[in-house]
Amino acid sequence: MSYYILYFLTFSVVVCGTALYLTRSRWLHLVPVPDYIYHRLPSSFAGDVEAGLMSSEFDTSANVSEGDTRAGLDDQAKRDVLKIMKRQRVDFNEARRIYMQNRFSKNNIGPDGRPRDPKFVSFS
Repeated sequence: MSYYILYFLTFSVVVCGTALYLTRSRWLHLVPVPDYIYHRLPSSFAGDVEAGLMSSEFDTSANVSEGDTRAGLDDQAKRDVLKIMKRQRVDFNEARRIYMQNRFSKNNIGPDGRPRDPKFVSFS
């Protein structure tokens, strides 16, 4: 009798695991990822390139080939861009655009780069 229960539990786990694996694109972005995972980000331009933090429009490979010894991109910005890339499943350029729009809106700046302050006066 206990073999039937063991067989049933094993079969249930396999079926549920397979269903979760096949539907992971629908629910995986809802799983919270702890911040400590993003603390081990690369701290050089070469590490940034390896982590996928470059594109043809934002090319840091020249920094790598010239032997630039600086620390690379800002750690907090890298964390935020990587979170956007994982959660929304977008490429690096789109994640950078979303990140900058969020930063602009937090600082009361419109998408066109102009301040939203009603007292703002500009002369052209």
